[in-house]
Amino acid sequence: MKNKFIVVLLVVAVIVSVTGIWAYNMFCGPAVEERFTVVLRVDESYEEMTAKVKSSIAYPVAFDLYAKRINLDRGIEPGKYTFTEGMTVVDVARTLKFGVDNAVRLTINNARTPEILAGKISRQIEADSTALIGALRSEELINELGFDSAEAMFSIFIPNTYEVYSDIAPEALIRRLKRESDNYWAQSARQAQLERLGLTPYEVMTLASIVHEETNAADEMARVAGVYVNRLRMGMPLQADPTLKYAAGDFSIKRVLDKHKTIDSPYNTYMYAGLPPTPIAMPDMTAIEGVLGYEEHDYLYFCARPEMDGRHNFARTLREHNNNAAAYHRALDRLNVR
Repeated sequence: MKNKFIVVLLVVAVIVSVTGIWAYNMFCGPAVEERFTVVLRVDESYEEMTAKVKSSIAYPVAFDLYAKRINLDRGIEPGKYTFTEGMTVVDVARTLKFGVDNAVRLTINNARTPEILAGKISRQIEADSTALIGALRSEELINELGFDSAEAMFSIFIPNTYEVYSDIAPEALIRRLKRESDNYWAQSARQAQLERLGLTPYEVMTLASIVHEETNAADEMARVAGVYVNRLRMGMPLQADPTLKYAAGDFSIKRVLDKHKTIDSPYNTYMYAGLPPTPIAMPDMTAIEGVLGYEEHDYLYFCARPEMDGRHNFARTLREHNNNAAAYHRALDRLNVR
């Protein structure tokens, strides 16, 4: 009888010991195998927030138990959280309750409209696209920053990656982007480029938006910009097809026709000489740099190549250009592009 009692005690001791080790490992053992980051948004529920975290850690049940013990559901804050290798369930839960890294890296590049830009930004910070559009189209903010339209304002932002707080207000973000733009243009190297061009920063962004829409070939952008610079200096209309698409409100147009050239709009650069009143899109950095470092040459014309490879043939004379254009239009006809 005594031996049986000792055996039971030993079994209980082993169970308690194993359970203790198991519980210790669950709560105090490494739960994060590989560094990860989550962004918890203000419009998400507690369950949605914690689900993002639990999907990347070991012992999610232990996490729920400890989170309940520290009342995490009452104290979790939206923001950006980074968890490093070796963190325990306790570390993870306490980080969510007491420590938040609210900075995010916001990347903006090109966009054709304020609405598209707002959509890109809203996927990276807490503000939704409706609030961002409201700020981009706020007459008060537009006037404060010295513009006359949303299209003029959003188009001057410099494509880059910026570190901002995830809960930054839309108006504050736009003011920040304007300061970044001002700082970009204030650099001495940029001032020298502007002097060489004879254009203002706003005019550079306007021309860059056209260059951006004209070609996807990065190594062509400086040459395309050079054509337009030559035309501007001669007082020759730019005759840029993307401005006709903008005037028509339809960038899906595949073939610019004579009817498009009759649209009476200040953006019709066949009808009106000089730059259009605003950029026609937010250009990417390659296009901006292409304009700032424009190629000096004597080309006055360019036309898409009949190979349809996204590149262009350049010409010095109208006769040469007409030959290039005829070859391109024959290619469009073969492909039945109307």
